[in-house]
Amino acid sequence: MAAQGFDVRVSMDQLAVRGYTEALRHYRRITRIRRELGDALLAERPGLFIGVDASDFNLDLERRLKQAGIPAVHYVSPSVWAWRAWRVRRIARSVTRILVMFPFEAPLYEKAGVPVTYVGHPLADLIPLEPNKHEARAALRLPPGKLIVALLPGSRRSELEYMASSFVLAAHRFRQEVHDVHFVCPTVTRDTRDMFERAVHEQQRTDLPLTLLFGHSHEALAAADLALVASGTATLEAALFKTPMVIAYRQSPITWALMRAMLYLPYVGMPNVLAGEKLVPELLQDEANPAALAGALLTLLRDTAAQRRQVERFREFHHLLRQNAAEKAADAVLQVLRK
Repeated sequence: MAAQGFDVRVSMDQLAVRGYTEALRHYRRITRIRRELGDALLAERPGLFIGVDASDFNLDLERRLKQAGIPAVHYVSPSVWAWRAWRVRRIARSVTRILVMFPFEAPLYEKAGVPVTYVGHPLADLIPLEPNKHEARAALRLPPGKLIVALLPGSRRSELEYMASSFVLAAHRFRQEVHDVHFVCPTVTRDTRDMFERAVHEQQRTDLPLTLLFGHSHEALAAADLALVASGTATLEAALFKTPMVIAYRQSPITWALMRAMLYLPYVGMPNVLAGEKLVPELLQDEANPAALAGALLTLLRDTAAQRRQVERFREFHHLLRQNAAEKAADAVLQVLRK
């Protein structure tokens, strides 16, 4: 958005915190940013406010604006299907309309009387239905004839803190069993790249055959035969690239305990939520240790039927979510403006 000329008042990385304990450490700063932004918007009186994701930040801001007569559209539903239904009531108070990316979300809002539009997922429009593995490997200059395993330990500092070392050691254990392997790890920022590189050195695994990237996550997933992916949007990206995967998730013990008390779905990865079953192996918290992660990858490598089953379902998901999301979202926003 900044590249398209938007006025950036607060850098997005100031809001990029994950988990309860991490959010508490930054609570005063984040609430101050939200209050000041709300004051500025109320003074300017825009014709419409669009909050994109970041529901913990945006919903309170949207409610304040909506109560002042400024329409508020929220784009990307919080995980109301995974959390308690009180979130739907909170959203109803905050938004004029919500735009959702998954088809099973719309009926939940319709039932609660929240104006909703299913727009599909923009990644499904962006990612080709049949990615070219050969071109991706050539673009990344990966060694030919190797098994390529993508490592995606997360996009935020807090994710790398809990998962980088486990991913490095899991890769080392995997290589002990599969010698003809090359790993590729895309990172989102220079900071997270440095954190992963530091984990490689701290675990004394500089011998790993590894291509460490800054960006290029889509090329890495297109090139990979298998992937080890931290739970989050990257699991959906891996599915859209038809890459068989294992999902991992770790965070602070306090945050995990609170989440387990509130979460009522039996799985956390979006491919499994879409499938309605444990299609992709999930190793969570203490289970996401190096030995178990490496073991899950080895099991998937040797079970070609499980790989095919994942890929077949991933193709179904891609067609389901490919809805021309940008145009549908724009149309929904225009309808709110016209009213």
